Amino acid sequence: MRTAVIGAGYLGRFHAQKYASLENSTLVGIVDPDAGAREAVSSELGVAAYPDHRALIGRIDAVSIVTPTPMHHAIARDFLEGGAHVLVEKPMTVTVEQARDLIAIAKRRGRILQVGHLERFNAAMRALQPILTVPRFIESARLAPFKARGTDVDVVLDLMIHDIDLILSIVRSPVVSVDAVGTRVFSGEIDIANARLRFANGCVANATASRVSMKTERKLRLFQDDAYVSVDLHQKVRTLIRKDPGRTTDGTPAVAIDETSYEASDALRDEIAAFLAAASSGSSPPVTGEEGLAALEVALAITAQVARAQAQSGPG
Repeated sequence: MRTAVIGAGYLGRFHAQKYASLENSTLVGIVDPDAGAREAVSSELGVAAYPDHRALIGRIDAVSIVTPTPMHHAIARDFLEGGAHVLVEKPMTVTVEQARDLIAIAKRRGRILQVGHLERFNAAMRALQPILTVPRFIESARLAPFKARGTDVDVVLDLMIHDIDLILSIVRSPVVSVDAVGTRVFSGEIDIANARLRFANGCVANATASRVSMKTERKLRLFQDDAYVSVDLHQKVRTLIRKDPGRTTDGTPAVAIDETSYEASDALRDEIAAFLAAASSGSSPPVTGEEGLAALEVALAITAQVARAQAQSGPG
């Protein structure tokens, strides 16, 4: 397939590398308004570079959009209308209305719209799927040191949305209430936030995200009737704790602990390969536009809740 990448920054460069390496992809070009950024990737991969994405409309079959979030909607719309399949990084758009618009265009044009929720392709996360039954409680923590990159959106849309998507994909039940708090620390947006989500099936999820931490941590913990599962998404370790059918001598139920480490896989390559496979076959992508919209709706509800809490407490 003829492919392209819009955005030649930190993550866009990685997207371009994967497209250039995949057998079923011919990287036609990369786009970035910054001459230095686009020429650096162009030189590295030996591919044409353009300052404007419109130069590639009608010339490619599939595209990754790896620009700042406010630009996602307009660029994705142009490519979908031009007949290309689109992989748009998370969050898929700034507003729910924009996300719905892209979904409608993709459906009308018969194009694949995939959202870049990369943690779906994490090896430890994939190993979790066969274990899941009906979780009662989920706790997530996503902590990172402060970096200026990504601060065009708040920490909920920057980091927590990864876990929102994972939680929604696990619970598969409507969110019935959101309770959230957060605050600015270094940037003009919310830098640390906590949200408690209640689902129609009774499950409760507690999510924390911070981009002002001293360490990097990406952990997910799940409690269900037959097991406690801890997933370290950063270290690629899954720990499963279950009641053992046997018993200890004093009558106390024995506990079976199974800890498994997974080799670091190339999640981005897997994500793009899955996107191209869906585009080639017309099958549903691993993360649909509708799923991207669902994560965005919850993230924006959390952001709104944080804003209301701040307004009630006064300047901070």
